[in-house]
Amino acid sequence: MKAGLEIGAVAEVTARVSEEMFAQFEGNIVHRAYSTVAMVYHMEWASRKIILPYLEEHEEGVGGAVSVKHIAPTAEGTTVYVKAVVTKVTQNVIVTAVEIRNESGLIGVGEVKQGIVLKETMENRLKQSIIKKESNSCS
Repeated sequence: MKAGLEIGAVAEVTARVSEEMFAQFEGNIVHRAYSTVAMVYHMEWASRKIILPYLEEHEEGVGGAVSVKHIAPTAEGTTVYVKAVVTKVTQNVIVTAVEIRNESGLIGVGEVKQGIVLKETMENRLKQSIIKKESNSCS
């Protein structure tokens, strides 16, 4: 990882709530509101934006853990503002605290942990998972 990433680094994502972001399962809309799934996606995206400039060509950032508290609903057409702030940096783990707001106030908070891995390692692990899947299905 390139030098320079420090605690306090910030990245933001802004999105307008659309039907694709509603709470739904197997295509059936449960609530016409911003879903927790969409919130987690935006939390991870804001956190990823922080690390992108620091990744070496042979590295990749991978999600390691997400904790989220969905505090308030947000309707279609509302804008959500997602802000991620780095709280911890180690050699291969970056932790961010994330807040999500809409025009009315705070709607969610959480934490995202990202691991920095070698692309080659990631590709090998994916190949291994395919091999294990194939060998399990042949039994």
